[in-house]
Amino acid sequence: MKIKSLIIKDGYIYIAALAVLSGLTAVLLSPYWSIFPGVLTLFMVFFFRNPRRCIDFNDRNILSPADGKVMSIADKFEEKFLNGEGTKITIFLSVLDVHVNRSPIAGEIKYQEYCCGRFRPAYKDSVGWENERHTIGMESANMRILVTQIAGVLARRIVSWVTLGSLLEQGQLYGMIKFGSCTEIIVPKGVEILVKKGDHVKGGVTVLGKLPN
Repeated sequence: MKIKSLIIKDGYIYIAALAVLSGLTAVLLSPYWSIFPGVLTLFMVFFFRNPRRCIDFNDRNILSPADGKVMSIADKFEEKFLNGEGTKITIFLSVLDVHVNRSPIAGEIKYQEYCCGRFRPAYKDSVGWENERHTIGMESANMRILVTQIAGVLARRIVSWVTLGSLLEQGQLYGMIKFGSCTEIIVPKGVEILVKKGDHVKGGVTVLGKLPN
């Protein structure tokens, strides 16, 4: 699913409803009463924004799947898709970050899993196995990776626009998490990690790691 609009369509209903509420409040009550829904309308436009990104295509690079701050980098044995040792990078998205998810590599969706769960704060270490989450496994000619969208306290709606067999370009949009969240990516062992804990990354732009030559 290729999206070119600067506003994600999932936000249209929120923006339209709040804009109508703001207008009705101004007409029926007072312009002063319309300020709050007006501000919320602008916030929704800001939250559902889809800024243009210049993607540097490289089949050996692994791009960040999301905007946000690197919370942790740790070794991880993954048995469902990678079936081996890997490196897990956890990215926390604040409510002010861009919330769309982008494909880290070009490849095919070979694995998909949705798990119900809790809605604990997305910055806690346990969210990866406790919270509601949606995982996709991607395969390219060079590697396999796993990317997980994780819901948080406010992020109670995971959106995915892909299914098994979907072919994605590197940096292509494939989903979003509404209102604050966390994204995890597991890459194969041996990938050179180019970010560190505390770094701020941009989806589709920041290179998290690269395959050795």
